[in-house]
This record gives sequence, C-alpha cells and structure tokens, in this order.
Amino acid sequence: MRMRELSLHQDPDLRKELALLARGCDFVLPSRFKKRLRAFQQGQAQVRTEEPVTTALSESIPKFYFPQGRPQANLNIDGLISKIEKIFSQFPNERATIEDMGLVAKACECPLYWKVPLFCSAGSDRTGFVSVHKFVAMWRKMLQNCHDDASKFVHLLAKPGCNYLEQDDFIPFLQDVVNTHAGLAFLKEAPDFHSRYITTVNQRIFYNVNRSWTGKISCSELRKSNFLQNVALLEQEEDVNQLTEYFSYEHFYVIYCKFWELDTDHDLYIDQKDLERHNDQAISQKMIERIFSGTVTRDRRVYKEGRLSYADFVWFLISEEDKKTDTSIEYWFRCMDLDGDGVLSMYELEYFYEEQCQKLEALAIEPLPFEDCLCQMLDLVKPEVEGKITLRDLKKCKLAHIFFDTFFNIEKYLDHEQRDPFSVIREAETDGQEVSDWEKYAAEEYDILVAEEATGDHCNDVYDNPLSPLGQHISSELGLTKKHFFEIPTPHCNLDMDEYEYEDDFE
Repeated sequence: MRMRELSLHQDPDLRKELALLARGCDFVLPSRFKKRLRAFQQGQAQVRTEEPVTTALSESIPKFYFPQGRPQANLNIDGLISKIEKIFSQFPNERATIEDMGLVAKACECPLYWKVPLFCSAGSDRTGFVSVHKFVAMWRKMLQNCHDDASKFVHLLAKPGCNYLEQDDFIPFLQDVVNTHAGLAFLKEAPDFHSRYITTVNQRIFYNVNRSWTGKISCSELRKSNFLQNVALLEQEEDVNQLTEYFSYEHFYVIYCKFWELDTDHDLYIDQKDLERHNDQAISQKMIERIFSGTVTRDRRVYKEGRLSYADFVWFLISEEDKKTDTSIEYWFRCMDLDGDGVLSMYELEYFYEEQCQKLEALAIEPLPFEDCLCQMLDLVKPEVEGKITLRDLKKCKLAHIFFDTFFNIEKYLDHEQRDPFSVIREAETDGQEVSDWEKYAAEEYDILVAEEATGDHCNDVYDNPLSPLGQHISSELGLTKKHFFEIPTPHCNLDMDEYEYEDDFE
C-alpha cells in the first residue's frame, strides 16, 4: 500500500488515469496502466537499493572465531626456521634421530616431551631419522596453519585428515615418557607394566579432557584443559607423582592393585561378581548391573560378554572415589537415568533406594522411609523443576556425592549420616579445595599398600629371602625407604592393553 500511495503522489499521469477509471466505475486496471505502474515500482526499488547504507551497517564485524588459535601478529617464521636449520647442521648429514629431537623441540620453542610427536609427524617412522628439509617443510606448514599449542599438538598426534585425537594417538607420546622420564626409570626393568601404566594415563587423559564423552579430543577441549601444562611440567618435575592429574605412578599403582585384587583369574577382565567384591560389597548390585549394561563403558563387549576391562575400571574407580567432579557426576547420572531421558524420576530413585533399605535392615538399622529420604534429597539438590532432578541440578548443588551415595553406596551413606551436617555445608562452601577426594584416597591407599609390602619384606628377611632385583634397584635408585613398585605375578595371558576397539560414542 505504501508503494501505491507513493506512486500516486509522484506521478500525476497515474493519478489522473486512476481518477478517470473511478468515474467510469471500472475498478479493473487496464493492461497499459498495469504496465506503467509496474515500471514505476521497479524504478523506485532500484533507487532504494542504490541508497547509501547507514554507517552502523557498513562497519565490518571483526573475526572472533579461531578454531586453530588466534594468529600472532608479529610472528617471524623465517627466524624460527633458521634456528631449526642451525640445530640440524650439528647432526651428521643434517639428519636427526629420536635422541636428537630434544634439541629440535627446544628450537621449535616446544616442550621437551613433544619430541616424539614432532619426530613422527615429520615422517620418520619408516627411516628412523628425519632430514632437515622434511622437518622444515612440516614445521613451516604447521606455523602457517596452527597458531596455538592446542592446535599444534592435535595436528602432530592426529591421524591424517583428522582434527581430533583418539586414544591410540597418545601411545607413542606416552611410551616416550615411560622410556625417558627420570621419575619412571625403574620401569625399564618391568616392561610388562609399560602398557598398564600407559593405559592408565591414557584413560585419565580422556577422563579429564574429553568432556563431550565422544572418545575424540578436539582442539577446543584440549585448550580448555590443563593437560598441555602438565606435559610442559614433565620436563621440570623429576617426580611424576607430583603430577597427580595424569602421570602419577603412585595413582597407577593404587588403581592396578585394586583391579588385581578383583581379577582373580588375572585375565585382565572382571565380571559382575568380581566387581561386587569391591570395597566389601559397598556398591549396590543394581548399580553394578547398570555399569555392565554399557551405559558408561566404551567397549561393546562389556554388555555382550559381561566383562569389564582394566581401562573401564580406571573410570569406575576414579568416579567412585571422587563424586564431586563433573565427569564423575555425569558418570553416575548416566547409570541412574534408567530410561535415558535426561531426568531422574521418583521411580528411578526408589528403584535404587530399595536395595539400600534391604542392606540397612540386614545390618539391623531401621531405614528411612523413601518419602522422607526423597524430601531430604530434594532439599539437598533443589531442582529447578519440582520432582525432576537433572544433571544441571546435581552439578549446581555441590553435594552430588551425598546424593549418589544415598542411593547405591551403603558404606559411604552411613558415613555421611554419622557426620555433622554443618561440616557438610562447610565442605560445599570450600569447594575450591587444592586436594581432591581422589588424591586423598590414592595417597591413603598407597601408604597402606606400601606398609603391607614392607610387612611382607620383613617376613621375607626372617626367612633369609632377599628383595627382588627390581625392589633393590628401586630402593637404591630413589633413595626411599618405601618401594615404588612391588612384584606382581605376570598375568597368564599376553593380552596387549593397548588393543581396544572403541566406539565413537557411548550407548
């Protein structure tokens, strides 16, 4: 309508013809009038498109998305390349072996333990060395396309054409850590345990970094984590036990010992009956059935064959002993969400609480009626939607560990019931604690295991049975009174812990 009003005001001929038509009571516009009206409207539209755009719209929006990192303004690529060429000039025929890659990594301004990823990415896997020309071409391309440490690390480790990291991508890097780090020198005499340690660290990397649960670590996830900072610390810290989030040997020691105790036939798999014995059957059978249902495991064989691998046990134990982290909350929420609708209903809560009541009655303890327990838990979590507890609610309340233990861990449930409620509130307020529940547990269990081993050594001394060569080497190498490794019988099978077939996502 506005276009027609504008046309009448600006074109007197059109206005005159329209008046004539009106007097003749002919409201059907003749074809010549329609043509003139259409031509006039097209002219007006062309004039409108040629009008200058306002200043606000003409301003260009600066780029804000940098999937490969924000490019550095004054990066001198030629200067960096010349440093690398200078380092290669020191090597015979300007070729670097794996032993030389430490110097090359420093010339690239990378952490020391990037040396194997750099070596492999330059195409050394076939020849055992890398020439200066190959390496410079690879690194120049890297500097042009990858602009921060996260994107560079992913590019170095990932398979060709992939922009993410899978578990097998980390194996050469972790094997180099085992082979060359001073804090793991004693492992050289126990090659059977290399794959166990590597598997443990690999699972902890994905547990902490792969927040999407896809089994594929993206640049964004790596960037948000502290993994690369820990890799840089490997060069400075001689004691790997100080790097508690990923590389601690003591944590591996605890996890593997716990698994070994349950794995009675030592085939590196445990079934439901084995897992029920964990912590004196503290975890409910219904929850163990949920774990073996495949809801939180990557290996499809867990559900089909009813067996849990060591890799999946790492996730279980860390989640069980520290229910305050985001990953552990997600782990147990998946287990309790029977229908997978993203909400814990009252039916699901009652389903798990029934077994808790039976265990309490077996201990001659009168259980709290479900209705009363439900009121307590709703007051604890304070869900946004009444009667529906979501993952967001549990992460927000800071008391998810109490919530979960109430429904499937009888021992920890009783421990919470006996504690001062005000101390629980204080713990929630000081959530930014330096030492996590997992670190506390691992430290306590390690001391217990070492004490047990020391007792065994004392008995051996009585019978004039000296320490094993491995134990002697560790004690003398580290100058410690307690051993960092105990002699576990070699498993009866030659299963390679690195050979796992993972799915892209959880079922």
